[in-house]
Amino acid sequence: MASIPYYDWIAHHAGRRPRQLAIHDLHTGRKLSYADLDARIGRLTSALAARGIAKGDRIALLAPNCAEYFELQFACGRLGAIMLPLNWRLTVPELEYILGDAGPKLLIHDKGFAVQAAALSKNLIEIDHERPDSDYERALAAAAPPPPAAPLTHDDIGMVMYTSGTTGHPKGAIITHGMVFWNCVNLGIPALITPETVQLVVLPLFHTGGLNCYANPVLHAGGAIVVMRNFDPGQALDCLSDPALGITHFFAVPAPYQFMMQHPKFEGADLSRLRIAGVGGAPCALAILETWTGRGVPLVQGWGMTETSPAGTMLDAADAIRKLGSAGKALLHTAIRVVDDQGNDVPAGGIGELLIKGPNITPGYWNNPAATERSFTDGWLHTGDAARLDEEGFVYIVDRWKDMYISGGENVYPAEVENVLFQLPAVADAAIIGVPNERWGEVGMAIIVRKPDQDLAEGDVIQHCLARLAKFKVPQSVTFVDALPRNATGKVLKRELRSQFVGRDAPAIS
Repeated sequence: MASIPYYDWIAHHAGRRPRQLAIHDLHTGRKLSYADLDARIGRLTSALAARGIAKGDRIALLAPNCAEYFELQFACGRLGAIMLPLNWRLTVPELEYILGDAGPKLLIHDKGFAVQAAALSKNLIEIDHERPDSDYERALAAAAPPPPAAPLTHDDIGMVMYTSGTTGHPKGAIITHGMVFWNCVNLGIPALITPETVQLVVLPLFHTGGLNCYANPVLHAGGAIVVMRNFDPGQALDCLSDPALGITHFFAVPAPYQFMMQHPKFEGADLSRLRIAGVGGAPCALAILETWTGRGVPLVQGWGMTETSPAGTMLDAADAIRKLGSAGKALLHTAIRVVDDQGNDVPAGGIGELLIKGPNITPGYWNNPAATERSFTDGWLHTGDAARLDEEGFVYIVDRWKDMYISGGENVYPAEVENVLFQLPAVADAAIIGVPNERWGEVGMAIIVRKPDQDLAEGDVIQHCLARLAKFKVPQSVTFVDALPRNATGKVLKRELRSQFVGRDAPAIS
């Protein structure tokens, strides 16, 4: 069967609803209608073609959140080029590896990253929102009419996203145009996304969560996205409360929800316009779910990863309270399994590895056939997540396989212990890692951030856990720190904690 052709939904909406707001960039104050966005994409397409960019060429982008992410994404689509969004929190040597692996012909960068960009490439275009005559804007202003759109199908590569590895170098997950489309279908329906949707986008756009939960599905439907340059909990609460913005949708990993609910503005925030508040990317502590639910905003959980474009499962809003803590069921055009180490399906209630299959799944990794082969069994992608299915088929993400540790022969999943730690009123943030122990093999270490002006001692933590957890799950030690290391999306970097407190990165569990 022939592959499905690729279609440009920005051009479509520019023809049907040209004056409809597409992007509101809070940092610059710029508002782009679909007609405005389509025109800028066309001029960027022409400017890139004039620089010799053609089908299959890679273009890197190093910038904080801004409308230019979407201009480049769709310009690459019209040329058949491949977008390479770069994590701006990485060091120059880390970025050098990615650029060396992906081989982009051009690096577009925000002026704030001029020093890094100069060290990475000689072929640069600078974005400077304070200068109307910046390199980027001059390139668009001088552009000739764009060339005809490149013939593409859903199998063509639209993007390569480099995923943070636990050890060694990151892998470039191939993102096809079909993956982005099927994510719009899979996620758009249960997230109630329509042309009237207005989403506040706070996750970094170099990450699949920022681009695709739910920004691309919203643009696919003809709705509007409000883009925050960098997440700030107080500003986010102000935006959600602002009737002029009319925010209906929000998505984040657990950390932003945690920071928002700890902010002084939380209790007075007007959250009544939110239709969907999605959470994913990491197991969410029940204290976070219950606090937001108490404000009348059930957090709709989901699960996914870069390689799944990213949505794999979602909990429908109708089940958000009844199945509190579940990541829901497989999305419409997706299948999941939970299997043991021999690849056999685990019965309801048992814990195994989550596998996933469907048209939203990556075909593999850029320049890395060995990693591609290791990641699939009979077309099923190994996610590396520990999960269980209940008797109704709802999936619960227990933890990452690599974060699980074995104490006295018993598996311990840190997320379960962290849920208990967050019940302590004095805890602002918490993480559990396994540390070596001569008697038990490994035991838990709790690493805790106290709330300001709160007293909390090691004994208090351990006694609290003893009353709520089996003894083998109770942390044997507690360390207090000022902050936990997190990546750009807010996930706790367990490997950095292991490196700091154990002196090595724990091996992955097969």
